[in-house]
Amino acid sequence: MAQGISEVLTYAVAVAISLLSVIAVILMLFSSRAKVNGPSFLIGWVVALSVVSSIAYVVSDQSNAATSTNTADTIAWGNIVFGALLLVLAARDWRNRPAPGVDPDMPKWMASVDTLSPGKAFGLGVLMAGVNPKNLILTVAAATGLAALGLSTSDAVVALIVFVLVGSLTIAGPVVYYFLGGERANAELDSLKDWLTLHNAAVTAVLFVVFGVDLIAKGIPPLT
Repeated sequence: MAQGISEVLTYAVAVAISLLSVIAVILMLFSSRAKVNGPSFLIGWVVALSVVSSIAYVVSDQSNAATSTNTADTIAWGNIVFGALLLVLAARDWRNRPAPGVDPDMPKWMASVDTLSPGKAFGLGVLMAGVNPKNLILTVAAATGLAALGLSTSDAVVALIVFVLVGSLTIAGPVVYYFLGGERANAELDSLKDWLTLHNAAVTAVLFVVFGVDLIAKGIPPLT
């Protein structure tokens, strides 16, 4: 069990560091539907991580990732390709980071986040967790790496649950704090949103580099 958790934990932390998603859920918590939309976004996020990681694990496990050389090579090449894609995304984010003293440009869809219906908030959570390229790459990499360990089904399930829980902490945190923090929560969440908006591009670029290199490093040994 510990081996499986160790395999997915780093990826889960990387998924959790999804600054645009944290900004989005904080904006929802300042809307008139905060008490519904915040939890709806969180539920969508958890569902997406659960579904994507489960499918990736089952497909890899059914392909005998732990014993098949062909499957192991495919996973290794996938890690290399995923790592290269993260490096490309890192270069893009670093190039597009705002200059000192300049307000960063946020995605156009962010302007309407506080007007979403609960269903659309749920859908946005699904998209941000399961379709967003960075989270999709990391989730698939975590699940395929877990399958390659050849663990028992129960140990793999526990590892996937830990992956989803840790990967959801930064989304659940603001939602829980909104309900428990009282008046103080509004001011602190607003300050957090401002900081994340300012540093999003730089933090994300560094994250992409670290995990891009890590995936490439994990992909090379099985092929040599």
